[in-house]
Amino acid sequence: MTQAHSPATDLRNAHASAQAMALAATHESESTSLIQYYSRGRVAVIGGHEAQDFAARLSGKLTAQVILTDGAVEPGVPAIPVGNRQLRIDGYLGNFNISLGQAGRANYEAVTVDLVLDLSASPLLTMAMKPPGYLTAVAEEPYLTQAEQALNELTGTFEKPKYFSYDASICAHGRSGIGGCTNCIDACPADAITALLESVEVNPNLCQGGGICASVCPSGAIRYVYPTATDTLKTLRTLLNGYRDAGGDYPVIAFAAADEANQLTSKPANLLVLVVEELASVGLEIWLSALAFGATRVLLLDAGAMPEQVGVFLQQQVMLAKQILQGLGYAGDALRLVDYHELEQQCAEEPGFALAELAHFTGSPEKRRTVLQAID
Repeated sequence: MTQAHSPATDLRNAHASAQAMALAATHESESTSLIQYYSRGRVAVIGGHEAQDFAARLSGKLTAQVILTDGAVEPGVPAIPVGNRQLRIDGYLGNFNISLGQAGRANYEAVTVDLVLDLSASPLLTMAMKPPGYLTAVAEEPYLTQAEQALNELTGTFEKPKYFSYDASICAHGRSGIGGCTNCIDACPADAITALLESVEVNPNLCQGGGICASVCPSGAIRYVYPTATDTLKTLRTLLNGYRDAGGDYPVIAFAAADEANQLTSKPANLLVLVVEELASVGLEIWLSALAFGATRVLLLDAGAMPEQVGVFLQQQVMLAKQILQGLGYAGDALRLVDYHELEQQCAEEPGFALAELAHFTGSPEKRRTVLQAID
């Protein structure tokens, strides 16, 4: 056992870690605006005879409209046969538009509902993060009962944070009719970002806070604001300064997604955990800053649940950060994307990164400036 991981050092580091985590917990982040949804319980049930059977059992707050993909219309259930028309679903909780056929044609039909239950064998919407209010279910019990309960819970008024801000003036999507960057569009797992002529548009009702758009944005035009990067940097400084002030050595920073953090069943003595809404919501300006502030290693804890395309783009950003570190003469493995089961081993390794002089910058809302501050 090395001196860096002797029992006495581990005991001191565990105490310092607890002190630092308690100190960081007192930090309040800047508030963000809220997005509101209102659902009256109008449900479109998509499928064949099973959709009609399910619609007939709904009562109370829920009213059903069947979009019949096959079979004959049964009496007593409002149903619209799809036939050979193209079925299109747009929208989100409280404002779904389902269209059949082509607008302007004689056979065109459209309905507006609050909720969609898709009983198709394969979901009709294929994006990795489905819109709020769009549910899928296997057309058999107990899944149908679970779906009915979920639909009932999605009636009323709901709020969620607005996860992003967007500055079109620095967006690299296009200029003077020349197409440019499409990183955010390609990476978004919710299909919430669309291209305009020289900028992009982010639909706040479809955005679910994945955060990869901000991580892959080269200019910082899209910024994650739940919390802001400045707040995240402040928390990092609080953690690392508090840890050192309490006598801790060899701090390792780990970022964990909020819905996966319960997998931290054990905590190495020198580990400082920062729980974020989504793992991809923190990018290279945050990772590099953590190292500049004194972390000896930065770990991104991945439980394997993030959408595949998010994982691909996140890995690309990790590789970019590693190249920057190696270009500066440091070991690229100071930043790692790891499984929770690797945590003990990662923290037990000898420190992979050490600076003679630590940074104290506060960070900037401008991504590029923060990256440059961390590199300097």
